[in-house]
Amino acid sequence: MLRCGLLGRTLGHSYSPEIHALLADYEYRLYEKTEAEVGDFLKNGRWDGLNVTIPYKKTAIKYCDELSETASATGSVNTLVKRNGKVFGDNTDVFGFLSLVRRSGIDVSGKKTLVLGSGGASSAVCFALNELGADVTVISRSGEDNYGNLDRHRDAEVIVNTTPLGMYPDTGFSAVDLSGFPKLKGALDVVYNPARTAFLLQAESLGVRNANGLYMLAAQAKRSCELFCSRSIPEEETERVYRILSRKMENIILIGMPGCGKSTVAEALGRKTGRPVADTDELIVKSAGIPIPEIFKGEGEPGFRALETRAVSDAGKLSGHIISTGGGCVTREENYNLLHQNGVIVWIKRDLNKLPSDGRPLSQKGSLEEMYKAREPLYLRFADVEIENDGTPEETAERILDALT
Repeated sequence: MLRCGLLGRTLGHSYSPEIHALLADYEYRLYEKTEAEVGDFLKNGRWDGLNVTIPYKKTAIKYCDELSETASATGSVNTLVKRNGKVFGDNTDVFGFLSLVRRSGIDVSGKKTLVLGSGGASSAVCFALNELGADVTVISRSGEDNYGNLDRHRDAEVIVNTTPLGMYPDTGFSAVDLSGFPKLKGALDVVYNPARTAFLLQAESLGVRNANGLYMLAAQAKRSCELFCSRSIPEEETERVYRILSRKMENIILIGMPGCGKSTVAEALGRKTGRPVADTDELIVKSAGIPIPEIFKGEGEPGFRALETRAVSDAGKLSGHIISTGGGCVTREENYNLLHQNGVIVWIKRDLNKLPSDGRPLSQKGSLEEMYKAREPLYLRFADVEIENDGTPEETAERILDALT
């Protein structure tokens, strides 16, 4: 059996073993190596094929006997194969990014395109963009074109982020403010976790066509697999792998009025899907060390909402979870991006006459009708899907899964 794997410094977050298991039958392991260990591993390690990731894409090129045209042109490799005692290096990120651009529908030909970052991923992206006829400018921390003089590039029509800024677990950050680019038509991010970085969330809010790096990851893995196995793989496999991964990584987030059944439906979804369940109210209680009614008594609603946003932030960074939220989480606009970054938001609706109020400070404080009237537009703003919870939790869970298929 072929011995393949991924070489990098920190690999706990990697989806590569799962992707390659979907493509072929060979051993695929994670090889975490320090800078001092990389050379010996590449020269003497027991491997037949490797993918290479941060920070060794440029280091690995020194250990190759032969290079593909793209690897030579970019000065960076992310795929190594042993052939007749020699190491062949290729840059399948170029193939992956070309595939991403074509699938995204973003036309880069003749367009002024900014590439944020100047590392290994940047060189592959620039090579691909030049092949597609884009007018490319690289933005780095220093040099002629940098983040301090972005105003000279306000006419950019496409921006590609190749930096790790905004990547899990340090989500919520972006290298640029897209509102400074009035001609912007497309935004691409090589980051795929979270599905929507702050960079892409802003593009979405501005109505700019955008895509993350998950399809690029699937496409470059398909090309790597072809090199490992010395055979071609149908293009449809990239789409299949992408869809499986996308659905698995996506959170299912439940919002709705207090007492509408979010927690019980979340548990039912967890049983049906095998996914872990997170409840933001439980996270708040664990963090505060006291029940929610006591939080309201001691800190009032503002204090509770601050704790809730912290819990929503922690839960929203997760992948592949069922997340049940508090009824009032929609009252803070910042919670939308925290939830939306990695999930689909489902509004659980239930007849107001069936909503309990015991143990719910705001439900006891005033009329549910008034609360619903104030929150209905907020639920509409957050929700991707609306589901009636007028049956058993299992029936409602099944409706949700049907709606998301």
